[in-house]
Amino acid sequence: MKSALHAIDAEKRDIPAYVPSGRECALFEQAWRHRLPVLLKGPTGCGKTRFVAHMAARLELPLHTVACHDDLTAADLTGRYLLKGGDTVWTDGPLTRAVREGGICYLDEVVEARKDVTVVLHPLTDDRRILPLERTGEELIAPPGFMLVVSYNPGYQNLLKALKPSTRQRFVAIEFDFLPPEQETAVVAAESGLAPDRARALVDLAGRLRALRGHDLEEGVSTRLIVYCATLIGAGVPLEDAVLAGMIEPLTDDADVKLALIEVARSVIG
Repeated sequence: MKSALHAIDAEKRDIPAYVPSGRECALFEQAWRHRLPVLLKGPTGCGKTRFVAHMAARLELPLHTVACHDDLTAADLTGRYLLKGGDTVWTDGPLTRAVREGGICYLDEVVEARKDVTVVLHPLTDDRRILPLERTGEELIAPPGFMLVVSYNPGYQNLLKALKPSTRQRFVAIEFDFLPPEQETAVVAAESGLAPDRARALVDLAGRLRALRGHDLEEGVSTRLIVYCATLIGAGVPLEDAVLAGMIEPLTDDADVKLALIEVARSVIG
């Protein structure tokens, strides 16, 4: 089985485990070989970050990960002058280090960053593959081993936080979603140590809760949350407490919605 072979290969080479759902690994590798930037799209906790870590290790590339947020500026990525021992010294940011040294620069949830960040990325996403540093007067040319990868969750898009079409069309895009139940059960069991039959019940519950996304919930249950819940159960936490803490409380603060989710959980797993 393909997924089993990937898991064995990862274990032998100390690569973060990842279960492919399609041809995303081959597509990512070809993008790297042809120096193409990649955009990963998919819901929270579906495996985008694990996938990048898996591919970086598989391709034996350094990985520079940046968790984007509202206050992240272009200078946070490129670098700035800092005082060190009374001297003003230029300090590279993670994007600049990746361009100088090679490797993958991964911007997780790029739409959370300020708008000036995408402006900095544009010259790296076309045939120029350059990073102008206005503060130092440098114009860095990305080496063959450099790759830019960004991710975002389309479900959270709105007028204020959306990738412009002019930015999206600079990337090869790979869409992610949650794994089919059988594969997701195997992942949850492997990550948490919980027996597969018990893990399957949690995956079934997650599927029911995901069906409520867009109605009572902004987001569905991520695979990450299922693993957390399974880990608590494996550690001896009562089932209802583990489901509440691991799969329901993280989804909503609304008391009525929470009660409704608890009822769904009881109907699925007893």
